[in-house]
Amino acid sequence: MTPSTARLLIYCPDRRGIIAAVTGFIARHSGNILDLDQHTDPQAREFFMRLEIDRKGFNLNEGTFAEAWSPIAADYDMRWHAYWGDRVKRMVILVSREGHCLNDLLWRQRTGELPVEIPFVVGNHPDLERDTAALGVTFHHVPVAPDAKEQAEARLGDLLRDANVDFIVLARYMQILSPEFVARFQERIINIHHSFLPAFAGSKPYHQAYDRGVKLIGATSHYVTERLDDGPIIAQATHPVDHRDTIDEMIRAGRDLERVVLARAVRLHVEDKILVSKNKTVVFA
Repeated sequence: MTPSTARLLIYCPDRRGIIAAVTGFIARHSGNILDLDQHTDPQAREFFMRLEIDRKGFNLNEGTFAEAWSPIAADYDMRWHAYWGDRVKRMVILVSREGHCLNDLLWRQRTGELPVEIPFVVGNHPDLERDTAALGVTFHHVPVAPDAKEQAEARLGDLLRDANVDFIVLARYMQILSPEFVARFQERIINIHHSFLPAFAGSKPYHQAYDRGVKLIGATSHYVTERLDDGPIIAQATHPVDHRDTIDEMIRAGRDLERVVLARAVRLHVEDKILVSKNKTVVFA
């Protein structure tokens, strides 16, 4: 996405004429469609669309688009979002003690692979402050004591508000966020789960997998909801294993999967390629 483009995401009940209405609107306002993806779910009777628009000549902008678009959105009962290329998304990473996902994201952002701003990293332990500071990123230590979780979340909320954060990534952040906190960032908190959901939930999935003699291990990235590890899935991957693999070898392979799957999910979110319907996603990859 460049400053000269905009994106429009649409989700609504399916009916005739939606594509014509959307593309006609863009044309009437002198916009040129650079890319268009659409999907119809015949069982749920839902329609999904993602457009990328060339803003050169387009006579609407971030301040005027909503008013002009609202009559069409209301007519088709649309849920929609518009994103403007001259604004870079701001991402905050939450961590605990394991740094493999954090370091991968910081590297990808530093090399330009992830076009985001990272105002800071927050850890409930100080272990990863050195890794973060080495790349010039601010680290905030916000401990989460069992009897002071509300205070910790309030402090975290203040940091996020002051930094005007767009979305949050849980890079092996081993704390459960409250339903109230999650509701403030609906569909804007991305988690990486160290197993192929919905199997082997909990703190030691690789031990469970080893004990069951599985032939595949995996990693799952999903949006966070108030139900633990049950949010809409964004990206998944698997890796074959067999009886020769030790628990340590499975953990090492799992960490590799976690890095790749989380980075893929973050990139899809940044590129506005995800639409959520109930507890599942439509991903225009």
